[in-house]
Amino acid sequence: MNEATLDPSENEKQSPDSEPPKPAAAPVRAPAHWPLKQNNPQWQIVSQRSPLKTALYMVGVLMILFSATMLPPMAVAWYYDGQSVVLPFAQAMGVMLGLGLLCWLPVCRYKLDLRNRDGFAVVVAFWFLLSLIGALPFMLSENPHVRLVDAVFETVSGLTTTGGTVLSGLDTMPKAILYYRAQLNFLGGMGVIVLAVALLPMLGVGGMQLYKAETPGPMKDEKLTPRITETAKNLWFIYVALNGLCTLSFWVAGMSFFDAICHSFATLALGGFSTHDASIGFFNSPAIELVAGFFSIVAAVNFALFFLAWRARSLKAIFQDPEFKFCMAVFGGLISTACLYLYFSGKFPAWEAFHRGFFQAASVITDNGLGTIGYPADWPIFVPLLLLLGSFFGGCVGSTCGGIKAIRFLLLYKQSVREARLLIRPAAQITVKLGTQPVSDRVMQAVWGFYYLYVFSYCFLSLALTATGVDLVTAFGSVAACLNNMGIGLGETAVGFSPLNDTATWLLSLAMLIGRFEVFPLLLLFLPDFWK
Repeated sequence: MNEATLDPSENEKQSPDSEPPKPAAAPVRAPAHWPLKQNNPQWQIVSQRSPLKTALYMVGVLMILFSATMLPPMAVAWYYDGQSVVLPFAQAMGVMLGLGLLCWLPVCRYKLDLRNRDGFAVVVAFWFLLSLIGALPFMLSENPHVRLVDAVFETVSGLTTTGGTVLSGLDTMPKAILYYRAQLNFLGGMGVIVLAVALLPMLGVGGMQLYKAETPGPMKDEKLTPRITETAKNLWFIYVALNGLCTLSFWVAGMSFFDAICHSFATLALGGFSTHDASIGFFNSPAIELVAGFFSIVAAVNFALFFLAWRARSLKAIFQDPEFKFCMAVFGGLISTACLYLYFSGKFPAWEAFHRGFFQAASVITDNGLGTIGYPADWPIFVPLLLLLGSFFGGCVGSTCGGIKAIRFLLLYKQSVREARLLIRPAAQITVKLGTQPVSDRVMQAVWGFYYLYVFSYCFLSLALTATGVDLVTAFGSVAACLNNMGIGLGETAVGFSPLNDTATWLLSLAMLIGRFEVFPLLLLFLPDFWK
């Protein structure tokens, strides 16, 4: 409705001796920009809308929900370590719950009207808050007892599934801390917000805006089911089921059950946190390395394809997907190159070159970040550099990996071929297709925009790191490890990020968040149009 008519009341009573009524005045026309009458319920929604209240409501609910994730580490601490290790997690839980209630209670009766821009703001605010509050167990614990900057880095690394660490002496740390790190990987793998989307409708809160802000990729609007809640639940069921299968595989391959659970969380989330300083190399087991490499590749596949295959009771949905075929072809080329170079360079004999090369290549390219013996410090520099560049590739969209994603590289390749053909035949009408489906120009523009921003972020952060005094190799390797959410750097950060200064550590924490958000949600907050 573009305009409304405001009529005078017709119920006013006239006294007997009153003057004859004057002719009724012409109805007053409301301006065209008035949305609706004030007595219309939709008017109430418009007049009550407050982005600040919406953000407080959503952040409060999410913090309350996430406070419950402190219970499993508390149980592990009680079972393995004793009551003294339980206290830091109990305190962190109290802070999260208290902050959540502090945000939610003042606006709990507010009628929520969640829009797209609110979704982006809530996701960014929640991740920053979670990165700070999730660091409390590391700061409050006696072993390890770390400073704020290192605790935030470790928490961000876990939630973004980067896997880079500033901690050492993992073999002697309490089991609860090791489990908590693995749990951060687990929750960050499919996305804390996607889990919340599956739960928030129970509270009467829709979640499509949060899902769009959280999930990566250029085609986010495609849903597996009519309701976004069911989509999120199905993805989480698949994710948990694969974690169970991976846990059993590690256990059968020779890990203890505790190590199997923690490494399963790290592998399916492509997170990279291990329970040992030597990572997977601690076990020195070809079987464990093959299991880890296989499930790293599984986790790099679009989880929507697993759902479609399960629903159709056929693997055709997976093997016919053009992005999957392109991704596996690239993986095959990079893994084969790494294995062959390790063998022909004389670094390892044939069998060892295969299982170490397969595992390490699969781990780094998919941005998992688990490591084997001697990598990368003692390996021929060609292989670490090849895999570091491969980490920009990542895996399929809709997976738990980082990087630029296979579908974007595929579309950029097809666009490059299209431009070359247009040089030959300028008048030709050539469309970019993904399989048999044409790709709209809007999607191609988004892909080019993302690619530019990703490369720009990498260059800017690398230069910023060198400005803090970090050498060039360490700067470029560390930013690549964090921006791609891969976790294994070069130079001083080849075995850990503790040698870096505080400023560099903060910058790398930001780089991990940029990579996890895929640039755009953070960029939106700095655009003036976003706040109008």
